[in-house]
Amino acid sequence: MSFLGLLPTLAQGPVIRRPLAVRLAAALDTNAWGCRVLDGLRERHGPGPLLVTVPGRTVLVLLSADDARRVLAETDGSFTAANREKTAALSHFEPGGALITRGAARAARRRFNEAALGHGAAGPWFHEACRTAAREEALPLLTRDELTWKRFHGAYQRVVRRVVLGDTARADERITELRDKLRGDGNWFMLHRKRHRLRAELFDRTRRYLDLPEPGGLARAVRATPAAADVDPVAQTQHWFFAFDAAPIGAYLALGLLACHPEQEARARADETYLRACVLESQRLWPTTLGILRDTTTETRWPGGWSLPAGTAIVFPSSYFHRDARHIPYADRFEPEVWLDGRAEAEWSIAPFSRGPARCPGRDIVLLTSAAFLAELLRRDWHMASSLRLGPARPLPRTADHTSLRFTAGRRPDRP
Repeated sequence: MSFLGLLPTLAQGPVIRRPLAVRLAAALDTNAWGCRVLDGLRERHGPGPLLVTVPGRTVLVLLSADDARRVLAETDGSFTAANREKTAALSHFEPGGALITRGAARAARRRFNEAALGHGAAGPWFHEACRTAAREEALPLLTRDELTWKRFHGAYQRVVRRVVLGDTARADERITELRDKLRGDGNWFMLHRKRHRLRAELFDRTRRYLDLPEPGGLARAVRATPAAADVDPVAQTQHWFFAFDAAPIGAYLALGLLACHPEQEARARADETYLRACVLESQRLWPTTLGILRDTTTETRWPGGWSLPAGTAIVFPSSYFHRDARHIPYADRFEPEVWLDGRAEAEWSIAPFSRGPARCPGRDIVLLTSAAFLAELLRRDWHMASSLRLGPARPLPRTADHTSLRFTAGRRPDRP
């Protein structure tokens, strides 16, 4: 029965969202159903983790914030982020990525990512390039009186290509198409064959931008970062794109929340730090990483005197922890202030970019990009034109269909 609580995650797509499944999940609010299942299990069995047996695998489902903190904090020790299922999924498009690597190679690849992304995040040149891309790609959306997910997503992807590979990659829709195809394969884990030809084309196209005499975007940071012998910058770059894949979902839902919360919208227009908090709050309410996975690397002991062998899978159900009303007073309402006053940071059970040693090193860059893009869009007054209810009058739904969200605009932008 406990495994049923994880089914909504699998149905919606653990790597890339399946639009029809997302719409059905939102109509049924399946995340709320999954949370009720896990709540019921916690009532019957207590807050300790639950051991689930599935064909060929033993899985531990976390139910308490204390256990969540332990697992996330001890990653790269007793637990590894290179979980077997995650490795099967991500190896379709980023074999050699730091997140699915173990041991000394993992440490070297993680250091490369931290150095390159840190160089970009700290560089005024990168901030200016990001804001320029956001401004230019948002402008066509501002000239229309209707905003749909398709238009928003297409513009955001152009921003991402420019942010990661430079302005020359703006129109390279093929590179996005290749990633999407391979990510779709990843939804099936090891059940889908590897499409090596498509992956080789993806890597070749990426390498051309990194090899330009004067690369732009984060590719410039790659060129400035020494790489160890077993670190392939092209493979690491694929995970940067993957980190950006879910970002437009969180940003688009944040726009929906702001359209229904006038006070927060007014503050977000004037304060980009607050706008970033709104994006984080959107990702808390509707986690884009539906479940954080770990594997045990050694025998681990748990309260009650029982132990687990190495190789046991650990599941952190994000939608359950982020909306745990028994533990989080603001679980079902839009409260960006928790990201500014330390409340969210104090809760290890809230982890939109993971936590501990495996925390996403690109977190600040993703937030910078989303906030810069939304700041441009907020030059107009957007109003909800779809049935999704995101206002403060009632608890927010546990499942949201971003693909059907539509807006109409009022005030015209203040510049052409």
